[in-house]
Amino acid sequence: MKKALLITLGVIVIIGLSVGLMFGGTYNNLVTKEEGVKSAWSQVENVYQRRLDLVPNLVATVKGYAAHEKETLQNVVEARSKIAKMNITSDVLNNPDALAKFQEAQTQMTSALSRLMVVVEQYPDLKASQNFLALQTQLEGTENRITVERKRFNETAQDYNAFRRRFPNVVVANFMGFQNKAYFQADQDAKTAPQVRF
Repeated sequence: MKKALLITLGVIVIIGLSVGLMFGGTYNNLVTKEEGVKSAWSQVENVYQRRLDLVPNLVATVKGYAAHEKETLQNVVEARSKIAKMNITSDVLNNPDALAKFQEAQTQMTSALSRLMVVVEQYPDLKASQNFLALQTQLEGTENRITVERKRFNETAQDYNAFRRRFPNVVVANFMGFQNKAYFQADQDAKTAPQVRF
């Protein structure tokens, strides 16, 4: 009888240790992957901040050449101001609606900058300005960085979300409060092909 009790107790201890190790391992993996998502998000914010920092210099440079293009310049300034006022925290990663609002503000900035570049085409002296060319190159590089960092963020979020949803990870994730992370989505305008007319 004692021997059977010891064997049963030993089996219970082994099962308990196995479950505990599995729970701990899953929890640690979730933490590591969630930190990866936060790190990728920080890089997205970093390149968006770089763009925001370039905009005042770009506007000031264009202003000297294209003073009567006030509406276009004002749109760029307003888009930048709107983004600067947004209070974005890492909580946006768990809130698809907040991420969509952030993305919408960034889309407005992209659109305003695109209109500004169209205006610039009308000013050959501005296009030849070394200051403007340097700023334009930095802005183009920043836009490329934004695309790369958004892609990396989505890949990291996808890896985290897939890991979180697998069994038995989902049990640990739900128990410990780990939530799915939102993704960057394509702009609505990107779904419509532009019409080119000659």
